Amino acid sequence: MLETALEKCISDKNLRLTPQRQVVARVLSNAKDHPDVNEIHQRALELDAGISIATVYRTLRLFEEAGILEKHEFGRARPRYEEATEEHHDHLIDVNSGDIIEFQNQEIEALQEQVAHENGMRLIGHRMELYVRSLNASVVSDK
Repeated sequence: MLETALEKCISDKNLRLTPQRQVVARVLSNAKDHPDVNEIHQRALELDAGISIATVYRTLRLFEEAGILEKHEFGRARPRYEEATEEHHDHLIDVNSGDIIEFQNQEIEALQEQVAHENGMRLIGHRMELYVRSLNASVVSDK
């Protein structure tokens, strides 16, 4: 099998790539969503029936501490994970479906820089999460 970008990053950080870590790395590399730990564990079980939830938790923490994985705590939902990338993006979180959409908007980025500058500061980083409800969704509550 070809090495994934996440596996290469693990090697570049001089972390030992155990078979269990490789399984978790492959699950994350193949994810088209932002899975939580239970989803990662379920997907990992498909590749290695013996992998424990504790191993998944330890591996996620190790990858996060190494800066190769980002942990997102969207509102009150369980933490979700994605590969850390050089390319910045923000998130739209649908409060009804739980869907997470990544987006980039240069106008928003420029406005954030401008606001920092107007306040005598230099923006060094940010994380934007917009909580949304589909215009087509029935309004159940205003949480």
